Amino acid sequence: MRVMKKVTNLFPRQLAVLTLASAIAIPVCVAQDQQSQVNTGISSGASSQSTPSSQAQPQQQPSPEAQQSLTPAKEGFWGRINPFARKKWVKRQIDPINDRLTELDEVNAKNAQDIKDVDARAQAGIRRAQSSADAANQMAMSANSQAENASNTAQQASSHVNQLNDTVHGLDQYHQITDLDIGFRGENPVLSSDAKTKLDELASSLTGRDGYIVEMDAHSPLAGSAGIQRSEEFAESIERYLVAEHQIPIYRMHFVALGNQASEAGNDNQKPERVRTSSVHLVLMENSLAARAAASPQSATAAAGVEQP
Repeated sequence: MRVMKKVTNLFPRQLAVLTLASAIAIPVCVAQDQQSQVNTGISSGASSQSTPSSQAQPQQQPSPEAQQSLTPAKEGFWGRINPFARKKWVKRQIDPINDRLTELDEVNAKNAQDIKDVDARAQAGIRRAQSSADAANQMAMSANSQAENASNTAQQASSHVNQLNDTVHGLDQYHQITDLDIGFRGENPVLSSDAKTKLDELASSLTGRDGYIVEMDAHSPLAGSAGIQRSEEFAESIERYLVAEHQIPIYRMHFVALGNQASEAGNDNQKPERVRTSSVHLVLMENSLAARAAASPQSATAAAGVEQP
């Protein structure tokens, strides 16, 4: 009887505890069932997607860092998925990503601007270098042109100096063209017909010729001053004939009265021959510049630059 009383007294308390426990356990079971259904669907979808690839090739296990980054963080009582997420919670999750994207955009913009600045400076440097190279090239071309002009001027000056030297040296350079002897009968200074013929031939060869002189050595067999005076008369008779008959300038004729002085022998070993007859030895001499003028009158005149003698 006592046992029955105790059981009767404990029953209302146990009933209240069971009622309270069932009230708490039902929502938890419902939530766990929903969570298990979601997980089952996700795992089944993932297994269905991964089955063909796993058949084609062996499944690769992701690294621990990848597993940690792919595993979402737990949020509160509901575990991995919070069905009651609010805008503030979503904003808290998105704000760090947006901040990171904004930072990346700023970095990209800064890098693009830096690239533009570097490119602009490089282009400016290239333009400056090209301008300097063009200026240096122009200066080099100008210097080359000036050097060529200076070289041409120097060559012309050298050629002119050489021509002047040739002219100066040629002013007193004469060479023999021809010679002849004019004889006289006794001590009479009158020209014979044969002597006039020879002088006419000599004068005809001088027509149109410049830069010549006629040298005359007059001889007489007389001794002393008488021979010198008589030989001088012989030379003067010849000059008189050439001036009067052929208009030979006097300044082109030069003579010396030697009297009975013997002429020099051609061979040093021979003694001078004694003067036995009255005669005048004529030698026609021509200047080297005149000879060039006869060959090329224009070039000789330009080279001499002065009147030919």
